[in-house]
Amino acid sequence: MSGFQFKKSWILATCLVMFLNPSQIYAQSMDTPATHAILIDAETGAILFEKDADTPFPPASMSKLMTIYIAFELIKEGVFKLDDKTRVSEEAWRKWRLKGSTMFLNAGDEVTVSDLLRGIIIQSGNDACFVLAEFLAGSEATFVDFMNDKAEDLGLSGSIFKNTNGWPDDEHVMTARDLGILAKKLINDFPDLYQIFAEDSFTYGIDPTTGRPIRQPNRNPTLGAVEGADGLKTGYTAASGYGLTGSAVRDGRRLILVATGLPSSRARARESQRLLEYGFRNFNTYKLLTKNQVIDEGNVWLGAAAKVPLVVDENLTLTLSRLQRSRMKVVLNYEDPIPAPVTVGQPLATLKIKISNKEDIIVPLVAGKSIDEITGLGKISAAFIYLLFGSAAF
Repeated sequence: MSGFQFKKSWILATCLVMFLNPSQIYAQSMDTPATHAILIDAETGAILFEKDADTPFPPASMSKLMTIYIAFELIKEGVFKLDDKTRVSEEAWRKWRLKGSTMFLNAGDEVTVSDLLRGIIIQSGNDACFVLAEFLAGSEATFVDFMNDKAEDLGLSGSIFKNTNGWPDDEHVMTARDLGILAKKLINDFPDLYQIFAEDSFTYGIDPTTGRPIRQPNRNPTLGAVEGADGLKTGYTAASGYGLTGSAVRDGRRLILVATGLPSSRARARESQRLLEYGFRNFNTYKLLTKNQVIDEGNVWLGAAAKVPLVVDENLTLTLSRLQRSRMKVVLNYEDPIPAPVTVGQPLATLKIKISNKEDIIVPLVAGKSIDEITGLGKISAAFIYLLFGSAAF
């Protein structure tokens, strides 16, 4: 029977033509003055652009995203609530009242977890990080242990935390890729709490010189400037330059950006906007295949039915540049004819998707139904017909 088999292989010209239409808009080569950068499609995980994304660097206040992640996780688990209150310790006030970004907390203040989170997310308060860590873990040192344990759990292999707020420390580092992974986790794991990142300002405390409430704007330069921007966190130190971990969503498609090492806040705003617009403009996400979609019908050797549907086993969604999409080729491979019996779900064929500048993607196809083997005179008759006419007789 094996003598009647041959490998059937061709470029699909019809069944996937809906995915192969060319476009006149092609992505251009890209560079950035940022020292480290990565641009990610959140749904597919596709890397649209990267530059030195795996070299650790001082993340400055962008490392506060890990402080926020742990707080969000404890809230989600019911360990703490947003309206829980804590008192600002004398140590927290003395250590952070004059160091970097501040929420303007005073010793003895009673402050809610909700306000502390907004003080970190919107105002980038170093003092708020320390107070939140004391409340959630008893001390900053214990909380930092939580941060490093969580980094290991999340696979952030290039991240080491020495404090809760990103204050300069030679050993306190992250990578652009790690920040992108962490941003995606924050977005996906805590959709309700994530909305805080998009708030445009936060008011806390009283200015002693004016007697007025202290209102501080969100420092994220993409909010209101990039369509769909809704997070996440800026960072700056002399060693790291100006950086942003940001995200925007349009028509259900979300991009995540990390860029750092920029020379000024203006350059950060300009480059963040440019990179996000580049991603939305030059790439798209295509739902190429859906589970149980019939790709072709294979001839069946000595089967109760002459054909068996070859179906996709899993959904396939890819993010591609318009140029990659226009040049994509799909090749179907299977042995023809397929010997009976056939069981539904049995692997029978593969689709090889060839995309420029990417490794070939192999998609298994399985039997869409079961087909019994014929017996007796029917088997002899089918074999004789095949010898005379080949697969065209099926």
